[in-house]
Amino acid sequence: MKITNIETFAVCAQLKKPFKTALRTVTTAESVIVKVTAEDVIGWGEAPPTVAITGESKESVISSINNHISPKLIGLELSSYETIFKVLHTSLVRNTSAKAAVDMAIYDLLAKQSNLPLYQYLGGFRDLLETDYTVSVNSPEEMGDDASQYVSEGFNILKVKVGKDTIERDLERIKEVQNRTGNKASIRLDANQGWTAKEAIYAITKLEQEGINLDLVEQPVPAHDIEGLKRVTDSVNTPIMADESVFSARDALQVVSIRAADLINIKLMKAGGIHQALKINAIAESAGIECMVGSMIESKLGITAAAHFAASQKNITRFDFDAPLMFKEENVDGGVAYNKSMITFNSYTGLGIHSVKQGGLQIGIN
Repeated sequence: MKITNIETFAVCAQLKKPFKTALRTVTTAESVIVKVTAEDVIGWGEAPPTVAITGESKESVISSINNHISPKLIGLELSSYETIFKVLHTSLVRNTSAKAAVDMAIYDLLAKQSNLPLYQYLGGFRDLLETDYTVSVNSPEEMGDDASQYVSEGFNILKVKVGKDTIERDLERIKEVQNRTGNKASIRLDANQGWTAKEAIYAITKLEQEGINLDLVEQPVPAHDIEGLKRVTDSVNTPIMADESVFSARDALQVVSIRAADLINIKLMKAGGIHQALKINAIAESAGIECMVGSMIESKLGITAAAHFAASQKNITRFDFDAPLMFKEENVDGGVAYNKSMITFNSYTGLGIHSVKQGGLQIGIN
């Protein structure tokens, strides 16, 4: 089958409440939906523009795909997918979210061609995932309220955002979450680059001494500070996870070569899609480092692709796929299914996406 058409559609959805981190505040989830047609079969992809992390806007994602990626991919044979991915990733530098959206659509097509769900096409290690739920950075009291609510709704793992202002204020936030949830939830802290190495060591050591139930601490220092990341990792008992420090396989190699982190968070939007994410995971696995697969504020389309990738690989042991649960209204027909914190896969081939809403309209049915 040849790739015959690539289309882009801008969509948006309101969140139930603002999503706040040390890097940004989001009230409306914007995305670019990609529809790749190979003869009469459709593959789906998604790219949420995240200027604060990938540097991409909605306009740049659409321009990258329409003006630089599509002209080079249309006409290529799906069976020569290594050629497709080489062309995709050399069509322009960076612009990883734009590449990721097209990449996941290609994988959707490949799995459909093989008559398999994507997670089985990629390896099929598991078919059940448990996601965490994110507690946005707010006042300690509001974060305690949110954490208590999420635990009551059936979530056993909380991803608690910190790094917004002072380290002492962050410690108040964490203690309030712990006090409100007790031992009912495991806590993953995410500073989103908001601490220095010294602050991170101080805060984590203090939390360890007070018996706070920490599963891990994610990206405590600025992305470029690999030496600082290693210093934190070497100084505390709590596992430290690299996120923004690892976009590419080369970044992963740098982190694992000096053991700068205990874990790596792979996101398709950082990596440029599943093809590159598989390489990052392989490098981490070869060094004995487990991975989490996370996400941006994506609809169920992008999360479904990330979940299929995560489920396929043994070395991926943690999952951060709560974004669709934050939407006021569902805008995707098909994909993974949620039962509280648990995620299951349908029996459809590929990603199992049937259609996506754009305003009041349904984009294509397949």
